[in-house]
Amino acid sequence: MSTTLSPPSNHAPKKPAPVTNGTSGSGGSSARQAAIAAVTNYQTPQPESSATESTQDLFCANVFSKKVMKARLPKPIFKSLMATIESGKPLDPTVADVVAAAMKDWAISKGATHYAHVFYPLTGATAEKHDSFLTPDGDGNAVSEFSGSQLIQGEPDGSSFPTGGIRQTFEARGYTIWDVTSPAYLLENPNGMTLCIPTAFVSWTGEALDKKTPILRSMQALNTQAQRILKLFGHADGAFVASTAGPEQEYFLVDSHFYHARPDLLHAGRSLFGTAPPKGQQFDDHYFGAIPERVLAFMLESERELFKLGIPVKTRHNEVAPGQFEIAPLFESANIATDHQQLTMTTLKRIAEKYGMHCLMHEKPFAGVNGSGKHVNWSLGSSSQGNLLNPGDTPHENAQFLVFCAAVIRAVSKYQGLLRAVVASAGNDHRLGANEAPPAIISIFLGDQLTDVFDQVKRGGAESSIAKGTLTVGVDVLPPLPKDAGDRNRTSPFAFTGNRFEFRAVGSNQSISGPLVAMNTIIAESIDYCATELEEATKGDPEALHAAVQTLLTEIIQEHGSIVFNGNGYSEEWQQEAAQRGLLNMKSAADALPYLGAAAVSELFTKYGVLSERELESRRETYLEQYSLTVEVEATLTVDMARTLIYPAAVRYQNELATSCLNLKQLDLDYDGETLEEVSVLVKSLHESITQLQGFLEEAEGCELEAKVRHLCDAVLPGMLSVRKYADALEGIVADDLWPLPRYQEMLFVK
Repeated sequence: MSTTLSPPSNHAPKKPAPVTNGTSGSGGSSARQAAIAAVTNYQTPQPESSATESTQDLFCANVFSKKVMKARLPKPIFKSLMATIESGKPLDPTVADVVAAAMKDWAISKGATHYAHVFYPLTGATAEKHDSFLTPDGDGNAVSEFSGSQLIQGEPDGSSFPTGGIRQTFEARGYTIWDVTSPAYLLENPNGMTLCIPTAFVSWTGEALDKKTPILRSMQALNTQAQRILKLFGHADGAFVASTAGPEQEYFLVDSHFYHARPDLLHAGRSLFGTAPPKGQQFDDHYFGAIPERVLAFMLESERELFKLGIPVKTRHNEVAPGQFEIAPLFESANIATDHQQLTMTTLKRIAEKYGMHCLMHEKPFAGVNGSGKHVNWSLGSSSQGNLLNPGDTPHENAQFLVFCAAVIRAVSKYQGLLRAVVASAGNDHRLGANEAPPAIISIFLGDQLTDVFDQVKRGGAESSIAKGTLTVGVDVLPPLPKDAGDRNRTSPFAFTGNRFEFRAVGSNQSISGPLVAMNTIIAESIDYCATELEEATKGDPEALHAAVQTLLTEIIQEHGSIVFNGNGYSEEWQQEAAQRGLLNMKSAADALPYLGAAAVSELFTKYGVLSERELESRRETYLEQYSLTVEVEATLTVDMARTLIYPAAVRYQNELATSCLNLKQLDLDYDGETLEEVSVLVKSLHESITQLQGFLEEAEGCELEAKVRHLCDAVLPGMLSVRKYADALEGIVADDLWPLPRYQEMLFVK
């Protein structure tokens, strides 16, 4: 039974009626005022029927899950498929026809008419190519067909997506390849369903054009190296060691009327103008506060749709900034978590529109309040060993955990530049280093317990661990609580949080694939190093392992301990201390993205077969180009909005003031000449700054890509801020009925 919500006919339309920018003069109604009126009259849609399905019934309802496969596939085919999915064994091509037939029958029984190969190009978005199951039979009829070859391979255009030079415009061929490890699912639409098949996307020459292929390669590399450590500790069962991820998604919700009245939100995803409201987030009253009814209705429907797709969303709450919210899932295999994260973003945006809102994923849609991140919780484990980053109650005695943990410390220290580069974007530049986000300096937070253990290791051997305690609050009716052995640190970009590491620097609008590929590969390299050192030291003698581990851990913490920092990452003192420690401080994407071309990075990815030199270069080129295009679009928007919206409104107000002052002067009455002078100075400065910004943009034309990115960062972005400074100052003076754009205090608080 469907639980889709839709507004009754007497409620506000799902999509806002079109509004025009500009004003109708003094006392007239502007696009902003029309938007305010529409928002304040909005009524939350009521469900057509009560949502009676349990979460258990909804979960995986639209997924070709293990349970469905077991029921529909012959036993030998099912066992062969599970061996590939769960143990990483090569896929037997002969199973494809049987799986395709079962998948088609299941999908059609649920109402599907088409199938789509879903892939993830270097845009960071989701792409899909739909084909009908129906095939003409030559007799005026049609039959439903879906073969193994159609399941395994599709052929979208390989040149129309970013390739960084791998494919030229005239070289069009590209292939999608069925990823058996990520389950197929059905995407609902009021007019039918589509069978969606997660796929990799490669060029005709076999090079990866997507974000899925490298993550599968990196997981394979990580498993290969982790098996060596497990074997040293007597665990040789070969159970696949997979990296796991649980990405938290932060986002803003803005009423669609406001969204469509702001060209900057519509085209750039962030506000290029706007002054902070008198009340922002300074009271901290929005964080974990009661969720507004309209927003909660949106969340409930979003979660139901995500449950149907097998996405294990667990948590929802108000975030710190007004209008900001968060959704978080449970841990899954890194590959599946990446696919599900893309689906989550798509679903949130789609459902928000049904409730007359727009979901903003930009890292910093509103200046002056917290931006949005996507904290990626990362760990690794196997079906037989469980979570390999679980320290237990006495981590000083857990040598296997300490080796894996030390490998992470070494990896982050050695490849801190790469970790910074994979979270670098034009959007994330506005967030990193601000009050809600970690600084651009990559460091590790270990917490009191692990820091103490590694300090003991450094001094010659760990013999104790800080024990967990009990928390009592002095109220008899409240039970005592178990207290963790250490606090958390929200200012750290890479923090240990009990049994996993949380990479907090990832931007909310990013695919998590790039960060996961980097983490998997650098940690595979570090585990490789640890395994080699231990193998050489023990030479097959288990009795020598303890001493070898002690030597290894001591060496790693002495050489790479400078990456560990448990203090305040926001402080100016840390900036200075980090420089003294020799840590990198890449403050902008223009600083960080070229690091992808470093020889050490190329050597890393090619050694473990994750990215070839050409594939890595294509990504460096693509991400630089995306930065360039983003800033150019924003700067052009800044010029356009300032010239056609803000400047005319300011001049109208200037004329009104001048007329009023002249009339009062002729009557020998007092007049406000100071405000007129202030407005006149700001109008002149605004015009000059617009002209200057236009000149900076023209200077960028014809530059080589890296030089262009540098110019955009160093000249164009400051030029945009200059225009904004004068425009925002005018917003605080110009008459309210003349101001053409919805204000922060409306967009953030009117729901």
